[in-house]
Amino acid sequence: MAAYSTFSDTELFDLFKSGDHAAYKEIYNRYYAALYIHAFKRLQEREECRDIIQELFTNLWLKRAETELSGQLSGYLYTSVRNRIFDLLARKKLKSSYLNSIQEFAATNHITADHRIRQNQLTAIIEQEIQALPTRTREIFELSRKGHFTHREIAEQLDISEQTVKTTVNNALKVLRVKLGTMFFLL
Repeated sequence: MAAYSTFSDTELFDLFKSGDHAAYKEIYNRYYAALYIHAFKRLQEREECRDIIQELFTNLWLKRAETELSGQLSGYLYTSVRNRIFDLLARKKLKSSYLNSIQEFAATNHITADHRIRQNQLTAIIEQEIQALPTRTREIFELSRKGHFTHREIAEQLDISEQTVKTTVNNALKVLRVKLGTMFFLL
């Protein structure tokens, strides 16, 4: 093993490419600490740094036959670590963005859905109370509030006085206020 420590990076890499496990181990021992420090300066997370370096050396071994150096081994390793750090940071940013988006969507839709449910319940309660009004009162009230007719138009349509329409609508509103006011108090 002592002989491998005297080999240059190029010699070690050539032996490593041919499948020499001892050459691989020497490359690992020679660069692990420096690569770890390099990664730690960027990430400040011990486990992530260890994972990046382990992944780098694992892939280096698995892809040794097709790995080609265009420069120094140290440059290749440092560049590989840097690229893995960039990939990790990009994944973290994407994950964070995705989680924020989901949280915003969930919060917005929860409020919107809750609002719709309450609105539908309130509409159903109001409609139920309107249906409980006497027939003629309900007819006049619905023409006024749902049909958006004026008191004069309702009076002409039903052949009654305008004052009767006005009084009937006011009485219906009083009844609804009393009944709905009690319900809202109970809710």
